[in-house]
Amino acid sequence: MERIKSTLSIVLLLCSGCVSAQLNHGQQWQSQLYVDHPLVGTIWDSRRDRFVEPSELFASVEGVNYLLLGEKHDNPDHHALQLQMLDYMLQTGRVSSVSFEMMSSEQQPLLENLGSQQLGSLEAINEYLQWDNDGWDWDYYGPLVRSAMDASVNIHAANISNEEMMRVYGEPTAAEIADVLGEAAMAALTKDIDESHCGMLPESQFPAMVRVQQARDFAMAASLSANSGGQAQILIAGNYHIRRDLGVPNYLLHAQAGLQDGQILSLAFLEVDASSDEPADYLQQFGELQAYDFIWFTPAISSEDYCASLAQ
Repeated sequence: MERIKSTLSIVLLLCSGCVSAQLNHGQQWQSQLYVDHPLVGTIWDSRRDRFVEPSELFASVEGVNYLLLGEKHDNPDHHALQLQMLDYMLQTGRVSSVSFEMMSSEQQPLLENLGSQQLGSLEAINEYLQWDNDGWDWDYYGPLVRSAMDASVNIHAANISNEEMMRVYGEPTAAEIADVLGEAAMAALTKDIDESHCGMLPESQFPAMVRVQQARDFAMAASLSANSGGQAQILIAGNYHIRRDLGVPNYLLHAQAGLQDGQILSLAFLEVDASSDEPADYLQQFGELQAYDFIWFTPAISSEDYCASLAQ
C-alpha cells in the first residue's frame, strides 16, 4: 500500500510539471495583460526566499492540515490553478473537506444534503445551491464545487450571511475575535480597509468594518473543522483572507492550542504589476510575518484604477 501511495505521489508530481509547462506559454493564459512580465508563471517560496518548481510546491502541500488557496476573484487563471491544486490534493486521498468563501451560512443546510441529490449538471448544482451568480461567476467556481463533489468530500460554506454581517456591524467586538490580532496587525487591517474603500469611508465606520472583516475570517477558520487522522482541509477564498499576518491562519491557531504553524500553508495567486519584478514587493509586509507561504504569479485581467473610476 505504501509503495502504491509513493508511486502515485511521483506520478502526480510529474503531472504538476507538465501543467506548469503548458501555462508558462503566454498563449495558454486566459488573462493577457502583462503576459510577458518576467514573474508570470513563476512560484515564489517566501519561507526560503527563492523561486521553486511546481513539483516543490506540490510536495510542500502534501502533508499540511490546512491548505488555503487565494485568488483575485475575477481572474480566470487563478481559478484554473486553484482547480489544479484542488484536484492534486483530492487525488492524494487526504482531503476531508473544502470550504468556500463564496457560500454563506444560509447555504450550509443545502450543502449538508448535497450528497443525496441527483444533480447531473453544473447548471443543476448551481440552481440547487442557490448560488449568488451576481456576486460569484459560476463558470469559475462550478468546476471547483463539482470536483469536490466527485471526490465525495464535505463541502462547507465559509462566509457569514448578510444578516449576520449587519449584526456584527452594529454590535461590539465578539470575545472570540477580540484578542486574535495584535495592535500592529489591527492597525494594518484598518489601514487596508481604508485604502480598499479608496479613502471614501468615514473614519467613524472603520471599527465596524474591521469587525466584519474579522468575523468573516473567524467564520472561514471555523468552517475548517478540527483535524483528525491527518486529514486535510482546503479553503477557497480571496487572497486577503488567507494572509498569514492578518487573515484566517491567525484564527485557526487561536482556536486550536495544539496546532503548529507549519500545519497551515497559504498559497496566493497574484497578478503581476508592471512596476515591479521583485517578489518581496508583492508580500505587502508590515512586520516580521510574511503574508503568504507561496505566491504563484499570473498575468493581470485589467489595469483599471478602481479608485480613479469611483472618483469620476
